[in-house]
Amino acid sequence: MGREGWSRVLSATGENRERSLQKFMTETLTQLGQMVGLPASPEVAVLETFDNPHPDRQYLVRFVAPEFTSLCPLTGQPDFAHLVLDYVPDQRLVESKSLKLFLGSFRNHGAFHENCTLTIAKRLEEAMNPTWLRLGGYWYPRGGLPIDVFYQSGEPPAGVWVPEQGVAPYRGRG
Repeated sequence: MGREGWSRVLSATGENRERSLQKFMTETLTQLGQMVGLPASPEVAVLETFDNPHPDRQYLVRFVAPEFTSLCPLTGQPDFAHLVLDYVPDQRLVESKSLKLFLGSFRNHGAFHENCTLTIAKRLEEAMNPTWLRLGGYWYPRGGLPIDVFYQSGEPPAGVWVPEQGVAPYRGRG
Protein backbone atom coordinates (compact mmCIF):
# COMPACT_ATOMS: atom_id res chain seq x y z
CA MET A 1 0.00 0.00 0.00
CA GLY A 2 1.45 3.33 -1.00
CA ARG A 3 1.12 6.80 0.45
CA GLU A 4 -2.46 7.21 -0.85
CA GLY A 5 -3.54 3.95 0.78
CA TRP A 6 -1.99 5.00 4.08
CA SER A 7 -3.77 8.37 3.82
CA ARG A 8 -7.07 6.50 3.35
CA VAL A 9 -6.40 4.50 6.52
CA LEU A 10 -5.66 7.66 8.51
CA SER A 11 -8.67 9.58 7.18
CA ALA A 12 -11.19 6.75 7.64
CA THR A 13 -13.40 6.73 10.73
CA GLY A 14 -15.03 4.09 12.89
CA GLU A 15 -15.55 0.68 11.30
CA ASN A 16 -14.08 1.82 7.97
CA ARG A 17 -10.84 2.82 9.68
CA GLU A 18 -10.64 -0.56 11.40
CA ARG A 19 -11.21 -2.38 8.09
CA SER A 20 -8.70 -0.15 6.29
CA LEU A 21 -6.09 -0.73 8.97
CA GLN A 22 -6.68 -4.51 8.90
CA LYS A 23 -6.31 -4.53 5.10
CA PHE A 24 -3.15 -2.42 5.33
CA MET A 25 -1.62 -4.81 7.87
CA THR A 26 -2.43 -7.99 5.97
CA GLU A 27 -1.31 -6.62 2.59
CA THR A 28 2.01 -5.16 3.70
CA LEU A 29 3.15 -6.74 6.97
CA THR A 30 3.57 -10.51 7.20
CA GLN A 31 4.61 -10.86 10.86
CA LEU A 32 2.35 -8.44 12.73
CA GLY A 33 -0.72 -10.21 14.13
CA GLN A 34 0.67 -13.64 13.26
CA MET A 35 2.18 -16.44 15.35
CA VAL A 36 5.79 -16.20 14.24
CA GLY A 37 8.75 -17.96 15.84
CA LEU A 38 12.20 -16.48 16.29
CA PRO A 39 14.28 -16.56 13.12
CA ALA A 40 17.18 -19.03 13.23
CA SER A 41 19.76 -16.29 12.68
CA PRO A 42 20.05 -12.55 11.98
CA GLU A 43 20.87 -13.35 8.35
CA VAL A 44 17.41 -14.86 7.73
CA ALA A 45 15.45 -12.46 9.95
CA VAL A 46 13.15 -10.12 8.03
CA LEU A 47 12.93 -6.46 9.01
CA GLU A 48 9.58 -5.19 7.78
CA THR A 49 8.93 -1.52 7.11
CA PHE A 50 5.94 0.59 6.23
CA ASP A 51 5.35 4.04 4.78
CA ASN A 52 5.98 6.96 7.09
CA PRO A 53 2.58 8.66 7.52
CA HIS A 54 4.32 11.99 8.25
CA PRO A 55 7.27 12.29 5.83
CA ASP A 56 6.81 16.06 5.86
CA ARG A 57 7.93 16.21 9.53
CA GLN A 58 11.25 15.38 11.15
CA TYR A 59 10.79 13.46 14.38
CA LEU A 60 12.70 10.93 16.43
CA VAL A 61 11.65 7.32 17.02
CA ARG A 62 13.20 5.40 19.94
CA PHE A 63 13.25 1.68 20.66
CA VAL A 64 14.84 0.30 23.83
CA ALA A 65 15.83 -3.35 24.26
CA PRO A 66 17.10 -3.69 27.85
CA GLU A 67 17.48 -7.48 27.67
CA PHE A 68 19.25 -8.09 24.35
CA THR A 69 21.24 -11.34 24.26
CA SER A 70 23.75 -12.98 21.97
CA LEU A 71 26.50 -15.56 22.38
CA CYS A 72 30.24 -15.15 22.70
CA PRO A 73 31.63 -16.64 19.47
CA LEU A 74 34.54 -18.26 21.33
CA THR A 75 33.04 -19.64 24.54
CA GLY A 76 29.35 -19.90 23.65
CA GLN A 77 28.55 -18.08 26.90
CA PRO A 78 25.65 -15.60 26.81
CA ASP A 79 26.33 -11.89 26.42
CA PHE A 80 23.80 -9.29 27.52
CA ALA A 81 23.27 -5.71 26.41
CA HIS A 82 20.94 -2.78 26.85
CA LEU A 83 20.32 -1.40 23.35
CA VAL A 84 18.95 2.07 22.63
CA LEU A 85 17.98 2.77 19.02
CA ASP A 86 17.13 6.30 17.91
CA TYR A 87 16.28 7.22 14.34
CA VAL A 88 14.76 10.02 12.31
CA PRO A 89 12.69 8.34 9.58
CA ASP A 90 12.59 9.40 5.96
CA GLN A 91 10.02 7.51 3.87
CA ARG A 92 9.94 4.23 5.88
CA LEU A 93 9.48 3.16 9.51
CA VAL A 94 10.50 -0.20 10.95
CA GLU A 95 7.63 -2.36 12.19
CA SER A 96 8.18 -3.10 15.90
CA LYS A 97 7.35 -6.82 15.93
CA SER A 98 9.76 -7.52 13.07
CA LEU A 99 12.41 -5.52 14.97
CA LYS A 100 11.74 -7.57 18.11
CA LEU A 101 12.08 -10.82 16.14
CA PHE A 102 15.24 -9.57 14.42
CA LEU A 103 16.83 -8.70 17.76
CA GLY A 104 15.71 -12.05 19.19
CA SER A 105 17.44 -13.85 16.32
CA PHE A 106 20.78 -12.93 17.93
CA ARG A 107 19.91 -15.05 20.98
CA ASN A 108 21.70 -18.12 19.56
CA HIS A 109 24.10 -16.19 17.32
CA GLY A 110 27.79 -16.07 18.10
CA ALA A 111 29.39 -12.67 17.47
CA PHE A 112 31.48 -10.14 19.34
CA HIS A 113 29.77 -7.08 20.83
CA GLU A 114 31.05 -4.74 18.15
CA ASN A 115 29.84 -7.00 15.34
CA CYS A 116 26.37 -7.43 16.86
CA THR A 117 25.90 -3.69 17.37
CA LEU A 118 27.10 -2.71 13.89
CA THR A 119 25.19 -5.53 12.16
CA ILE A 120 21.96 -4.28 13.76
CA ALA A 121 22.64 -0.69 12.69
CA LYS A 122 23.57 -1.66 9.13
CA ARG A 123 20.50 -3.86 8.65
CA LEU A 124 18.23 -1.10 9.92
CA GLU A 125 19.83 1.42 7.58
CA GLU A 126 19.41 -0.97 4.64
CA ALA A 127 15.75 -1.64 5.50
CA MET A 128 14.63 1.94 6.18
CA ASN A 129 17.19 4.34 4.74
CA PRO A 130 16.51 6.74 7.64
CA THR A 131 17.53 10.38 7.65
CA TRP A 132 19.61 9.67 10.76
CA LEU A 133 20.25 6.65 12.99
CA ARG A 134 22.05 6.14 16.30
CA LEU A 135 22.49 2.86 18.17
CA GLY A 136 23.98 2.56 21.64
CA GLY A 137 25.00 -0.93 22.72
CA TYR A 138 25.65 -0.96 26.46
CA TRP A 139 27.11 -4.42 27.02
CA TYR A 140 27.26 -5.96 30.48
CA PRO A 141 30.77 -6.95 31.62
CA ARG A 142 32.33 -10.32 30.95
CA GLY A 143 35.85 -10.83 32.13
CA GLY A 144 35.60 -7.66 34.20
CA LEU A 145 35.35 -5.19 31.31
CA PRO A 146 32.16 -3.60 30.07
CA ILE A 147 32.23 -2.88 26.35
CA ASP A 148 29.96 -0.12 25.08
CA VAL A 149 29.60 0.19 21.31
CA PHE A 150 28.11 3.30 19.70
CA TYR A 151 27.17 3.94 16.09
CA GLN A 152 25.79 7.10 14.55
CA SER A 153 25.15 7.68 10.84
CA GLY A 154 26.16 11.36 10.98
CA GLU A 155 25.08 14.54 12.69
CA PRO A 156 21.44 14.57 13.84
CA PRO A 157 19.19 16.80 11.73
CA ALA A 158 18.86 20.38 12.94
CA GLY A 159 15.72 21.05 14.93
CA VAL A 160 15.11 17.43 16.01
CA TRP A 161 15.08 16.83 19.76
CA VAL A 162 17.47 13.97 20.50
CA PRO A 163 17.30 13.05 24.20
CA GLU A 164 20.20 11.41 26.00
CA GLN A 165 20.06 7.63 25.84
CA GLY A 166 19.74 7.47 29.63
CA VAL A 167 21.89 4.42 30.32
CA ALA A 168 24.25 5.00 33.24
CA PRO A 169 27.88 3.98 32.80
CA TYR A 170 28.78 0.68 34.44
CA ARG A 171 30.00 1.21 38.01
CA GLY A 172 30.56 -2.33 39.24
CA ARG A 173 29.72 -2.99 42.85
CA GLY A 174 31.26 0.25 44.11
